Amino acid sequence: MSSRSAQPDRPETEPADWVRPLARENLGERAYAELRAALMRGQLRPSERLRLRPMSVRFGISATPMREALLRLVSEKALALDARGTVVVPMLSLAELMEIRAIRIDLEGRAAATAALVAPPEEIDRLAAIHEAITLCHQTRDFVRAVNLNTEFHLGLCRLARLPVLTEIVEMLWVRCGPILSHLYDGGLPDWEPHPHRRVIEALRRRDPVEARDGVREDIERGGQGLLVRVQAAEGP
Repeated sequence: MSSRSAQPDRPETEPADWVRPLARENLGERAYAELRAALMRGQLRPSERLRLRPMSVRFGISATPMREALLRLVSEKALALDARGTVVVPMLSLAELMEIRAIRIDLEGRAAATAALVAPPEEIDRLAAIHEAITLCHQTRDFVRAVNLNTEFHLGLCRLARLPVLTEIVEMLWVRCGPILSHLYDGGLPDWEPHPHRRVIEALRRRDPVEARDGVREDIERGGQGLLVRVQAAEGP
């Protein structure tokens, strides 16, 4: 049996805490936005099936706007269709993960370097508060929320740079890699201290663009090492 089919399906009756009923206006657009956010934040796992009717029920909308939202994400390669035509969350290949990681290091590092020059202190403080919330999640072993907050930290860092085009591109990368980040803590807590996030925050406060960029690189490379091992193991020799 392949690694893609080894993961269990989410039961169709099981509630999903990221799903909320939608109002009537712009239903397809709003369902698309909710699904996209769930992908970015690791709330949907690789190989998870998103069957049309159960998803429509969860969102409280008809099948037509739900189908539109799902197929829009399929066209963006954020979701995929299996052999039976069911929408699934794709599993990244090792080559895809490595490419996304390299682009993230470049773009998020660029954003951090720029943010070190332009971000006001109060916004840096808000970014630091996000990391403190992550630390609390580590202490309580609330890893689901930690993954969510980690996404918020990285995208928030990009927004500090006042580079909207770059931020939009980075968000697209997170839509693709977010599901694999649901496995970020499968091997337990990272064992380094200080956390690279702290290195980034201190660099921002010192207005040090080189150190901010290097902190992002350390976080992406070291923090994602376990994910590389996981994908390598899934692909086999």
